[in-house]
Order: sequence, then C-alpha cells, then structure tokens
Amino acid sequence: MGGVLASVDSRTRLVGANRLELLMFKLHSNQLFAINVFKVQEVLRLPKLTNLPGHHPFVVGVAHLRGQTVPVINLAQAVGMPALEPKPESNLIVTEYNSSIQAFLVGGVDRIINLNWEDIMPPPRTTGRQHYLTAITRLEERIIEIIDVEKVLAEINPYTIALDPSQLEDEILAAAKDMEVLMVDDSPTAISQVKQTLTPIGITVHTATNGKEGLAKLKAWADAGEDVPQKLLMLITDAEMPEMDGYSLTSAVREDPRLKDLFVVLHTSMSGNFNKAMVEKVGCDDFLSKFQPKLLAQLVENRVRIKAGLPETT
Repeated sequence: MGGVLASVDSRTRLVGANRLELLMFKLHSNQLFAINVFKVQEVLRLPKLTNLPGHHPFVVGVAHLRGQTVPVINLAQAVGMPALEPKPESNLIVTEYNSSIQAFLVGGVDRIINLNWEDIMPPPRTTGRQHYLTAITRLEERIIEIIDVEKVLAEINPYTIALDPSQLEDEILAAAKDMEVLMVDDSPTAISQVKQTLTPIGITVHTATNGKEGLAKLKAWADAGEDVPQKLLMLITDAEMPEMDGYSLTSAVREDPRLKDLFVVLHTSMSGNFNKAMVEKVGCDDFLSKFQPKLLAQLVENRVRIKAGLPETT
C-alpha cells in the first residue's frame, strides 16, 4: 500500500456524491480505526527515525521522506492509549493537514473502504479515547472508530487563535456586532476555534455538527420567512462530516431558491490545490484552511464591508 494513495483528480470523483474512502488500521488490539483517505499521502514501513531534541512527548522522532523532514506521532499515545513501540514491522501513515506534513505511527494497516457519509455516525460522548473520535461506522458487524486528527494535532501543536479586536477599524466592529454566521463542522476543536476568533468581534456563531443538521437549520429559517442570505454573513462548512458532507451541503444550498445566494466558505484541513478544484466543482464562494484565524478574520472583514456597504480594502 506504499506510494501516493490518491491524486487531486482521482479524489474529486467522490465529491458531491456524499461518499468517502477510509483507510483502516490497528493500534494495539484488533479494534479498527480509520482516517479519511483524502488526508493520506502514503503508507510505508517504519523508516529509520532521528531523535528530535525538546520534542512533544507524543512525537517519537522525525523521518526523512522524499526530501522532507516529517515528524512522527505515536497515534496510540496521542489518543490516550499506551504508546506503541516503534518496530521494523510498524507502519507509518503520512498525511497532510492544513498544508503541513506529518506521519502517524500505527500497527497493522488493514484496507481502504468506500462508504456513504450517511453510514457515518457521531461517536458516543463518553470518556477515554472517545474524546478523540470524530465519528464511528460499522463494517461487517464491527465498529470502526474514526479519529479526530485535528484534535490530536491541535493538542500537540496548539494554534494561536486569539484575535485582538483593537486590530480592526471601529466601523468594522460596529457593523459586525449584529451579524451572524452558521458554522457546520463535526469537530468540536474546529468549532471552538472559530468561535474564539469571531466572538471577540461581535459576530454571533450558530453551529451544526454535520451537513444534514446544518441544512435543516437553514431550511427552518427559510420556512419561518427569514431571508437567509441576508440573515447570515456566510455559511462556513467543513468538507468531511457524518450523514452529509460539506460538498453535498453546498450543492443542496445552491438547489434551494431561498438559499442559493448564500455566501459559502469551505473550511477544511485538506490541501489548497484540492480545495481550489472543489470550490469550482460544487459552487462554494471561497475556501479557507483551518486554524488560520488571521485569514479567517480577513475573509470575515471583507464580507462585513460588502454586507454593510463599506469601502473595500485594496
């Protein structure tokens, strides 16, 4: 299963079909875990690792892959399980999140499966490693636990998410105070970080945890007689979510005459080149990589200016 798993062109075939591919693997026991293939660059046997002085305790070292120095994260340890011992037969899953490359040390790699997002369910809200799951699904009567990699990475390398309102012009703060956005994401980490970025500038953030729930909220506002494109400054949606993904949500928004003019931002940790292709394919207005509060604030400021009829920045 070595080599690059999927190119931008090959990955786009699932978009808009509300489908996904999962790479399944094991950590300690026979329990199966998974991450979305969209984020995976390659799978390989554990290469020689170089120690990294002062590293986070979950980082077991760095690997030199294709001319890059890639941190290797002990995934079992990062999700609250006993650490895996690096062995020659261990596997690395090399991924790209938010334009950064990292590898996860895992045990055995199982296979890739193709599923419908409707088959993906929210995880039970309990203790232990459940806090590190973004979803679960079933395959051949077995439960597959889908790991919230964004949470893992945010804990290893915390993002700076605070936004100082004093950096914005008074007229922007005054205009933004009564504005609203809808944030649709299954990651509590992502929702929390967007709220911490936008709340200080006075914007109300409504939330939904998957595309189906987000679409129901939008339609409920429309059914109540509200002009949703006027009500909301924008819809910020993740790409990968249980039940209905962000691409299908965007397509459904564009198909509803009451919602079709809503400004939609694809907010995702997938690579920029892939998202540029997807924005064009499914009809989003813009895309934004996750956990970049300054870029989020800049996008919001520009939308506030347009919505409030203020001069746009050059």
